[in-house]
Amino acid sequence: MKRSSGVLLPVFSLPGELGIGDLGISAYEFIDFLKQAGQSFWEVLPINPVDPLYDNSPYSPLSSFAGNTLFINVSLLKEHVFFENISKSSNLINYDDVKKMKYHYFMDVYRSFKKEDDYYKFIEENKDWIYDYALFISIRNYIGKSLYDWPYEIKTRNKDKLKYYQEKLKKEIDFQIFLQYIFYKQWYNLKKYANKKGIKIIGDLPIYVNYDSADVWSHPEYFMLDEKLNPLYVSGVPPDFFSKTGQLWGNPIFNWDKIKEENFRWWIDRFIHTKKLYDVIRLDHFRGYVAYWEVPFGEETAINGKWVKGPGEELFKELLKKINDPDIIAEDLGLITPDVIELRDRFNFPGMKVLQFAFDGNPSNNYKPHNYNNKNCIVFTGTHDNNTTIGWFQESGKKQKMDFIKYIGGNLSEKINWAFIRLAMSSICDVSIIPMQDVLGLGKESRINTPGTIGKNWKWKLSSNYYSKSISKRLLEYTETYGRI
Repeated sequence: MKRSSGVLLPVFSLPGELGIGDLGISAYEFIDFLKQAGQSFWEVLPINPVDPLYDNSPYSPLSSFAGNTLFINVSLLKEHVFFENISKSSNLINYDDVKKMKYHYFMDVYRSFKKEDDYYKFIEENKDWIYDYALFISIRNYIGKSLYDWPYEIKTRNKDKLKYYQEKLKKEIDFQIFLQYIFYKQWYNLKKYANKKGIKIIGDLPIYVNYDSADVWSHPEYFMLDEKLNPLYVSGVPPDFFSKTGQLWGNPIFNWDKIKEENFRWWIDRFIHTKKLYDVIRLDHFRGYVAYWEVPFGEETAINGKWVKGPGEELFKELLKKINDPDIIAEDLGLITPDVIELRDRFNFPGMKVLQFAFDGNPSNNYKPHNYNNKNCIVFTGTHDNNTTIGWFQESGKKQKMDFIKYIGGNLSEKINWAFIRLAMSSICDVSIIPMQDVLGLGKESRINTPGTIGKNWKWKLSSNYYSKSISKRLLEYTETYGRI
């Protein structure tokens, strides 16, 4: 990567038109903002379908391949639509209301939709996943339960039962395929516009998938499941400084032996599909490719887990046979051992530096910019899992605050967020990424996610009047000053 910079903002955090960020005019305007501010990247979070059962987390999607249809822009589908009772200034998403409103319009458009060549071409290009996904989501909606609680025969894909539901739910299945067609049409048009403006999109490939997903239902052989298709082991991380019981994520563990037997074909197909969506892929929980924490299913905490060797070098060697330049960022945060660094460096994947982790009073802290020994990395003021920088400073202890103030010369002549942005921009890292909340100087109320909590995450979005020429000009000035244009 050339020396450059970008901004992190999830699609759902755009202003949007129906209570959630979407792929309409606000997305195009945000790309224009990035261009005016001299940025080269827009980093987004996963854009797959979410569910209230999983706190609407983009890291617990119902499919690794399908798109989040709540991001479909209605105005691009239906002209002269009048939206009632929608507060564009609200900064919190009400997913239930959004879904009810949007699906009302979607169904209206679907009734008059005429299938043309582009539609059939889309289905042919995505036939490996789209039929299974459409059937899965249709059955799930009809039964009203997650995959855990499906009747055994349909859970195990009994042929007669599959045929029964394919016939019974034919209209719903067709509707779900239509929605995916519309989502991808809008997404690829937006990506084309971004690339034309010189903006590349960075997106995530979560290491794990949700058990309650089309991925597990259609390919149970790739996961560690028992004869009833319940998980044998689930994901997490062990106890550490932040949690005495570790973190129990609950995703099913991959059956890497089976995936390896097929030369990692399913995982590579998943990667190639994701690469079509984004220009650069951030590999979530990169250390899990070296070794992952495996917890027996049914445990209430992550304490009784164990480290298990991951696919590591073999997987990435096979990937490079299919893709010469995969454009990967390794999310090398958390408990990082020398073998994780070795794998990252062997394939020359840039790692991550997070400035909010830097200020603990220790001059040798690896996240302090003067300790960066390799420019092949991405520096963030914070990530989607961090507080905003203003929020971080307000909630930090005296030791952290003093360490930061001393580090920048003891003089807070500019706002905290811009002092952090200057540190990131001036570092040797090839790329700096700034969350949009830090560009705007927003507080903790604008935090996107607090790991280990539920109920308040993945809801924040920009108000429609966020843009100002002065902010765009200042971000451009910093970008120019530190050679990131």
